[in-house]
Parts: sequence; structure tokens; C-alpha cells
Amino acid sequence: MSDPSNATIAEAFEELGDLYELDGAVVHRVLAYRNAAKAVRDASTSVSALTREGTVTRLPGIGKTLEEKLKALLETGTIPAAEKLRAKFPPGLIDLTRLPGLGPKRARKLFDELGIDSLDALKSAAEQQKLRGVKGFGPKFEESVLAAFASGVAEKAAPRLLLHRAIELAEAIVDELRRHPAAVRVEVAGGVRRLADSVKDLDIVAASDDPPALAAALAELDLVESAASSGENAARARTHNGVSLDLRVVRPEQFGNLLQHFTGSKAHNVRIRERAVRKGLHVSEYGILDDATGDTLACADETEVYKKLGLPWIPPELREDRGELDPGFVVPDLIEQADLKGDLHCHTVASDGRNTALEMARGALERGLAYVAITDHSATHGFGNDVSPDALKRQIELVRGIDEQLDGIEVLVGTETNILPDGSPDYDDELLEELDWVVGSVHTSFGMSGADMTKRVIAAIEHPWVDCIGHLTGRKIEKRKPYDLDVDAVFAAAARTGTMLEINSAPDRRDLNDVHARAARALGVTIVINTDAHGVNTQGNSIWGIATARRAGFTKADVANTLPWAEFSELRKHGRAR
Repeated sequence: MSDPSNATIAEAFEELGDLYELDGAVVHRVLAYRNAAKAVRDASTSVSALTREGTVTRLPGIGKTLEEKLKALLETGTIPAAEKLRAKFPPGLIDLTRLPGLGPKRARKLFDELGIDSLDALKSAAEQQKLRGVKGFGPKFEESVLAAFASGVAEKAAPRLLLHRAIELAEAIVDELRRHPAAVRVEVAGGVRRLADSVKDLDIVAASDDPPALAAALAELDLVESAASSGENAARARTHNGVSLDLRVVRPEQFGNLLQHFTGSKAHNVRIRERAVRKGLHVSEYGILDDATGDTLACADETEVYKKLGLPWIPPELREDRGELDPGFVVPDLIEQADLKGDLHCHTVASDGRNTALEMARGALERGLAYVAITDHSATHGFGNDVSPDALKRQIELVRGIDEQLDGIEVLVGTETNILPDGSPDYDDELLEELDWVVGSVHTSFGMSGADMTKRVIAAIEHPWVDCIGHLTGRKIEKRKPYDLDVDAVFAAAARTGTMLEINSAPDRRDLNDVHARAARALGVTIVINTDAHGVNTQGNSIWGIATARRAGFTKADVANTLPWAEFSELRKHGRAR
């Protein structure tokens, strides 16, 4: 049995927290498991490996009790406490918590009073108008339940949508809603606004002097397949390509509260509410209630929400409860796409690209870059049209000529060399030495053990002519998991040798991810943001690498290829050797 991934462990802790809440456990126990789930999810190395090494308690929120549960999970594939709790409740009860506004406590109440133990039972009770008889529920809740089912909540979970697709769809819907006469302001919220890797659905918030009219307008949009009201100021819908979305509308004077609340993340908002309670305040999407006066402050702009709580405005990308609400936190001046001066990873028709080297160089120049590296795939990538050693020698001459031909940009000749299983590049050292820039990437033999893969990558890092490691973990978001790798050991080796690590901007990679990028930079690793463009039309992909860097809290100074060429060139192994 293979060790569970961090994501699997985090899901197990999340489930245990939900089960304890269903069981009526004290809030501190419930929060302990949810905080542990977050710590595991944010960990930059294998929690299974840390558990086996006996060092897992170094993670925040993981003590001896949780360590014992982790050991049981590794040894048996389950946590005994979870098994005992599952036996106390019908298996469908946790499924109820998938509906908006129905957490474990409220689900338990419906179970105790009406015997509702599954999504089917909940739907039947809503259709028969039985929910409104339970204290704390009512006709509007019944409507929202039926609307959720109409939007497909009971069906198999749809795959998450990559950010670039989610933004494209969300902005199209927002543009249509903005044209409605009742619209005062319409914005995207949720994970899309936080620039997350992917999202499960879309959150859209709006201000209107006639909220019911704007909420009703969602059903009339061309992009919407079906929609249902979930109250006078809210609607749920499904697009034709199966994406669920929620629209919430308030009066203009409440818009800041609504935008802050539905931007999230959940963990960020929990901390916001905890902070507010200590000040005698209660935060919701409708305003900030002051216990002392009984007044509710409505905020037209979300900066007012943070100001009322004694906080600076926090950029959405940082709202993940990773220290942004801690005392003394200074909001960084986050990096912008315009800060990039170079792109050090792109492909041409010499391998699997769609444009020539000259066209790629001109494309980079037109985007305002000062330098670009042509890095076609090397001979053993297995993509069919790769660059043999003799072809690379011809490429050197070609790119040198392009560099002389084009004014205003440095055109570098490089390669994306495959890191072979023993950690060596697949070109001879003498040939690599002739290049300006070498990216080393793993493109074969993904199934190696974690120890062997780590040894492989570190060997490449220690190579005298490998300037940078590309897409370190090999993940494809929502399609391929990262290969097994001790990233902490890799980061230490990269910092020691001055080998750069890239944030690959391909929208289905974003690798390093934000957690890894932040951890690597903290250890002194030099970070670059590259497009991995395979055509002129994807040279703008750096926007997704920038999104990842912003989520990591990076400023311009944290990314090496924001430097002018004269300064950046000295950071390369090739530059240091010359």
C-alpha cells in the first residue's frame, strides 16, 4: 500500500473534523482537525514521510495525538476514531454539508428532528415543505435546497475548472450582467478572484438598487443553461458546459461587505470573524454589527471592512490564512506582469513549438521583454521532433544570428534538457557549455521512488551547466499528480548551488505552486517566472506564473528575471563561469 498524499491526509482530517462536529464535540477539537488539515495541505514536503521519520510534529497544529492518528492511517489506511464516528451516523449525512448554508451542526439537527440522512431524503423533505417546520429553517431555506438540486449538487462532483478557463467564463457572465439596467456593480469573487489554481464553481457578487431584478436576470443569460432563485437577492445557475455558479446581490451600500465575504478564503474569513468578535463586532456579508451600540456598519467598499477591523486592505491573492492577518504583517507590493524583463523557457518548430525562433524572439520583443531564451526539447524527451546534438549545434548558429539581427532584445540560445534517471543531462558537458542558458526538467521515468527522484533532481541541480530546474514537481493541475519528491531537500540544494527554480506559467502547470515557491524563496532559492510558451500566442502565459507568485506574496525583488539583462546574466552558472 502506497503512502497517502498530503491531499488525502488533509481530506481525512477534514472528514474527522466534520464527524466530530456532527457528534457535538467541543469546538476546539473540531478546529484542531481543520487546522491540521490546512497545515498538511500547505506542507511543502510529504507528511507521510515526516510521520515515518518521527518529525511530523514540527508542522504547526500537529501534536502527539494527531501524530498517532497519522501513524494509524499509514499502517492501516484508516483512522480508528473516524471509523467509530462513521458507525454512529448514516453514510449520507456528511453529504448534506455539500449544500450552501448547511454545515454539520444544521445537518445533525435535520437528522435528529426529521430523520434526514441523505441528499435524497433532504430533497424529498424540501419538496414536501417539511423543512420549514424545524426551528432555524424556513421557506427560503427550502427554496435554496431545491435550487441547489436543480443546479446538480447531488450529482457526481464535476472536475475543477482551471483558473484561465474559469476567468474567461466568469468575465463573460459578469460582462452580460453589467449591461442589465439594474446593475450598479458586478464583480467576480471566490477562488477566481484569489487566482487559485482551479475552482469548483464560480462566485459572482453584485450591487443593485433592485436586487431581485438583477438576480432574476441570471436565468436570461445566453451562457446559462438553467437557473433557479435561492432568495430575493440570490440565484444559482449552471452554464452550458456544466459549471455551477452562485450570484448574490445587495444594495450598493453593502457591496464591500459582500465582496469581502464571498472572496474568501474560508480560513481567512474565519480569522476575520474571530478578530471581530474580540472587538465586540460580528462580520457578515451584509455588514459589521457592533455589539455595544447595536448598529450595523454597511461598507460600500471592502477596504472599509478591513479598516473597521483595524487592518490594512489585504490583496485577494493573500487571503489564505498564511499569516496575512498576524500582528505586524506588512502588505507587500506584489509583483506585476509588467515587472518581468525576460522569458527563459520557450519552444520553437525545432522541437514541439508552433513558431520559428525568429518569430518567438520578435514576439518577446513586442511584449516589451529585454531578453528571451530559446529552449527547445533535447534528444531524449520522446516528443518525436526533438533536437539532436548536431541539430543543437546548428541551432546555436541560428539563434546567434537572430540575436545579431534584432535590436532591443537579447536572444539567448539554450535548451530544455531532459534530466536522465541518473540525474545527468542528455547532452555532453562540452555542448552545454556553448549555450547561454540550460533548463533541466524531468520528462521521463516519473514513477521513480521519492528517494531516487530526489537524488535525480539534486544531481541535476549540482551539475555545473544546469542553470535552472523547470516545472519541478511535474504536476498537471487536475490531471496528473506531482511525482514523489522531497522538495525541502531540493530547495536546500538549489540554494547551496545557486541553481534557479522556475515558476512555470503554463496554466495547467503553475509549478512551482505558490506554497512551494514561498518555501523555496524563504530558503534563499533564486526564482524565475517562465512561460514555457510553445507559440507566440502563448507568450502571454506569464500572467499565470505572476498569479502564482502573487499568491506566494512575492514582490518584484523576489523574482530574478525582473532584473535587467546585465544584472540577471551574472546570476547564471554560465554567467558566473565567464
